[in-house]
Amino acid sequence: MTEIRGRLSKMQASVDANGVVQYQWVVNEQPVLAMNELIGQRIQLQYHGSIICQHCHSNTKSSFAQGYCYRCFQRLAQCDRCMMSPELCHFHQGTCREPEWAERVCFNDHIVYLANSSSVKVGITRATQMPVRWLDQGASQALPIFRVKERRLSGLLEAILRTQVADKTNWRTLLKHDAPEIDLVAVQQRLWDDLAQPLNACIEQQSVGAITALSDCPVQQFIYPVQQYPVKISSLNLDKTAEVSGRLMGIKGQYLIFDVGVINVRKFSSYQVTLHF
Repeated sequence: MTEIRGRLSKMQASVDANGVVQYQWVVNEQPVLAMNELIGQRIQLQYHGSIICQHCHSNTKSSFAQGYCYRCFQRLAQCDRCMMSPELCHFHQGTCREPEWAERVCFNDHIVYLANSSSVKVGITRATQMPVRWLDQGASQALPIFRVKERRLSGLLEAILRTQVADKTNWRTLLKHDAPEIDLVAVQQRLWDDLAQPLNACIEQQSVGAITALSDCPVQQFIYPVQQYPVKISSLNLDKTAEVSGRLMGIKGQYLIFDVGVINVRKFSSYQVTLHF
């Protein structure tokens, strides 16, 4: 049996020429193993009881915001509430935790998109993170609908759009089956028609060119490497069970699908683990 040990990160995902999502196991911030090749095999994931903060690399008893110690969670801009709710950005108030970091990350082009994972959802991502953001969420389809000049504006648009569509994925539904295909272009048009007044008002309040509606983007489609979906969803947790093993039946989003349950790899970022295969 072969083993790989190190500090865990979310899996690296890409799409091949056939639209199939390819996954790499990542430890110590380096991709080390093509995971698609292990589907159908028995593997074991062992947690060694140690968590190392992904920012300061100190030992921490608990993980916050998927891989940070409490001190970093409290002081880093990337752990602030506005990263989950960009419309709450407070940079203009002079209270940003890390203004230089925000200028690099938040003040560049972002995309507002529709995706089909467990159902239609609205989301946002940096333009440079397409299609990674969609793959991490397990979306089978995705359609960019707005391009904006800063993260806060993407949050304002998302807040309007989520009055009619969800902004979260139902992870249990995601892992039960392939999502039925949805006409995302038709959904986009319906949202633009139904929400024309608040969307136009938001656009008119910004400088010229700050928000661009995207009307001619193609729908992107992705195929996940899953041999068999579970009949019943059972969540596996390294905090409760230090060793998880079983036959790997597939991968979707950041979930490993075993014949005995599913585990969200991203949830255990910064955990010291060994993968046996």
